[in-house]
Amino acid sequence: MRTTLHQANPEDFESLVSLRIVAMRESLERIGRFDIHRARERFRSSFSACDTYHIKLNHEKIGFVAFKVLDNQLLLEHLYIHPDHQGEGVGSEVLNYVITESEKIRRPIHVGALRESDSNRFYVRHGFILHRQEEHDNYYIRPISTQTGNTNP
Repeated sequence: MRTTLHQANPEDFESLVSLRIVAMRESLERIGRFDIHRARERFRSSFSACDTYHIKLNHEKIGFVAFKVLDNQLLLEHLYIHPDHQGEGVGSEVLNYVITESEKIRRPIHVGALRESDSNRFYVRHGFILHRQEEHDNYYIRPISTQTGNTNP
């Protein structure tokens, strides 16, 4: 196991929103929608420390994930890895953990992704199916499988 997850605190808001902005900036600029104030407010409106976990690699915070159970689904709200650590398999490791959790509670995962983001390929590669599209976002579902993974960051 290379990564570990650590519960976030309400005081972590600034560092988390900064990481989110760094991770999303290129994708948002590509479609002409980068606005630092809107990015902060969107994150503030959904931030819940009890559902958010720092992703640490060798004791260094390199990303975060936020997910929660809502009715009949597990909602993956955020999964961001600092650009310096993207492409190293960390996102897959963390997503496999979330997938395992969804299998344990027998709920599908729902996630949204910016339409022009590389994350779309990432989610499809991990078994997510495009459910609907809106002007700027794609929404995916990963159904419950009959077999479960066994990754635990």
